[in-house]
Amino acid sequence: MKLGMERLSPWQVASLRMLCAGISLSPFFFRFIHKIPVKKLPLIFLSGLLGNFFPAFLFCIAEMQVDSGLAGILNGFTPLMTLVTGALLFNNAIIKRQLLGISAGLIGVVLLFASQGISTSYWYYGLWILVATVCYGTNINLVRRHLKDYSSVQVSAISLGFCAILALPVLLYTHFFALLSGPAVPWTSIGAAATLGILGSGIATVLFYFLISRTGAMFASMVTYVLPIVALGWGFLAGEHITLLQVLSLGIILGGVYLVNRK
Repeated sequence: MKLGMERLSPWQVASLRMLCAGISLSPFFFRFIHKIPVKKLPLIFLSGLLGNFFPAFLFCIAEMQVDSGLAGILNGFTPLMTLVTGALLFNNAIIKRQLLGISAGLIGVVLLFASQGISTSYWYYGLWILVATVCYGTNINLVRRHLKDYSSVQVSAISLGFCAILALPVLLYTHFFALLSGPAVPWTSIGAAATLGILGSGIATVLFYFLISRTGAMFASMVTYVLPIVALGWGFLAGEHITLLQVLSLGIILGGVYLVNRK
């Protein structure tokens, strides 16, 4: 997102992300769209809005001012929002052990990013990320409750296909295609947004919906706590120094995941 917004607006990055995600799964969209009951299509469309379309824009707007550390912490609220929206909208029971595990994982995320330093300037932009986590939590419960009988490829391809259709007018309105005929085409930013769409939305959504159907809403939402671990792994491979506090934070995060999912 940061690389994409070096030369593109947040609206263009988010829209291009959705367009590329939909295109990457378009063969499956045309294969499965006629096999899904018509009454289920509105739910799949809603899943696309909550799980991908709205969060893509909300994160890009927030990342104009919020640094990656604060964004990572706020994104860590996704499991909690999954628990809360499940209770409020889907009548799911709140288990004390799960709440303790979520809290422990969130503490680990805070410690992890705090060890790297966090800028709280323009913190109110982070509210957009919190709204995105509410969208994520609602969508996870929606998929688990109403769409678990369909394959992750079916739901992902159709929902992202709808998102791509919605993203096209935004790209037209923001004059994105005029950039392609200009003297200095921002290929790096375009490539970043396209990669974000194909990997971060297309392939990731298929895998995530598969996880929801196989393991349940709460376990799937805990993927949020794995993101910092992956980020640190890439940092380690890039030669960055890993501190003892970071290792301790990872242990707390994994302990929280264990608490949530322990039988």
